[in-house]
Amino acid sequence: MSSIADFLSSDVFAVAGASRDKSKYGYQVFRALLDSGRKVYPINPNAQEIEGHLAFSSIDALPEMPQSLSVVTPPPITEKIIGQAIEAGIQNIWMQPGAESAAGSRLAREAGLNVIDDGSCLLVSLALEKHKR
Repeated sequence: MSSIADFLSSDVFAVAGASRDKSKYGYQVFRALLDSGRKVYPINPNAQEIEGHLAFSSIDALPEMPQSLSVVTPPPITEKIIGQAIEAGIQNIWMQPGAESAAGSRLAREAGLNVIDDGSCLLVSLALEKHKR
């Protein structure tokens, strides 16, 4: 299985950097995962809810641990999120374009996580998946 297929095969997802602003990628990634029928939690310390879903301030505040985490944050925040993901036991990390952090990628790989940080976009992968159905 490819890294992307491993990521998408999870039962539970979270989006770090989920946004209420529909023009932001954090919103679009969260919405696309919801629209694909997946169970997904938004992580945003500055939001109470996103699209009617309770938003969580951090990974450790989630009611259940996701296997896959999409990261849509600035690189310095991404590094912190990766550290939290490693501690929480998350298995798959997808750094969306612009969120990539070399230090975060290195830490995640050293911890044995499946890391997608090559500029691939979750939105494109979900659109292709939908088209194949």
